[in-house]
Amino acid sequence: MDRLKLKAVLGNHPHVQAVKSGAFRSDLFDLDFITYTPTNTAFKPMVREQAFDVCEMAIVTYLMAKAHGKPLVLLPATMLGRFQHSYALYNPTKGTLGPSDLEGKRVGIRSFTTTTGAWIRGILANDYGVNLDKIRWVTFEDPHVAEYVDTTERAPKDKNILQMLLDGELDAVLGETSDSPRLKPLFPDPAAEAAKWYAKRGVVPVNHLVVVTEQLARTRPGIVAGVYDLLKQNKVQVGPAATPDLVPFGIEVNRKPLELIVDYAFQQALIPRRYAVEELFDETTRGLN
Repeated sequence: MDRLKLKAVLGNHPHVQAVKSGAFRSDLFDLDFITYTPTNTAFKPMVREQAFDVCEMAIVTYLMAKAHGKPLVLLPATMLGRFQHSYALYNPTKGTLGPSDLEGKRVGIRSFTTTTGAWIRGILANDYGVNLDKIRWVTFEDPHVAEYVDTTERAPKDKNILQMLLDGELDAVLGETSDSPRLKPLFPDPAAEAAKWYAKRGVVPVNHLVVVTEQLARTRPGIVAGVYDLLKQNKVQVGPAATPDLVPFGIEVNRKPLELIVDYAFQQALIPRRYAVEELFDETTRGLN
């Protein structure tokens, strides 16, 4: 019997290198990896066309895809997790700006529906009391989920987000980093703010997990479990690169971050209701740990 070939897109993370190189393989299937740089450019074809069998995906993109009935199934396999406080910048030429000062300001973000953006907006709203509706959002890309109606101001096509910030056309940006000495972090000491936030919330903000097509999950549940096992085997071999573990595997260790990002996404009207964590998985993936 021919081995099943699965089209797959995963980023170049340390904890998937053995799988991507073929050092870790399954007896049941082969993963045919397709390169997308940056990885987030694969999310749109996966959501809109189910272009791959297995694909890394931002959690907010997945939540929105679920809300619009896209035939995708989530695996509790974190590919990218990070504390978000260092991904917010401002230009100090107009004066000092802090997280509580954004109301009435023009804030740039690649797309309003990015997961990093949703995490930071959730932090601004819930920890700093910022009214997100009073910020003038400027975006540069369409959402991955075509059905979402984006009401933000769209930057001109030839504009670059960081250059607009440097030129004073934006007051702050979310989801970006820069080495420019002319820009400062919106959170004055991002590492300290992140540590304080973690002490309060006990949550590692997960950005990217893994999805498979609903068809694969329905017709070959054993293969889907095998994909998860292979990824987990690689993760266990590498071990956690940080404490706390930024790429947790399994539903229970991901429960609190998933609950919180669902809450933030609902608050920001990215999804129509709060999903229970169990609803994010199917019969097969709900049992993975």
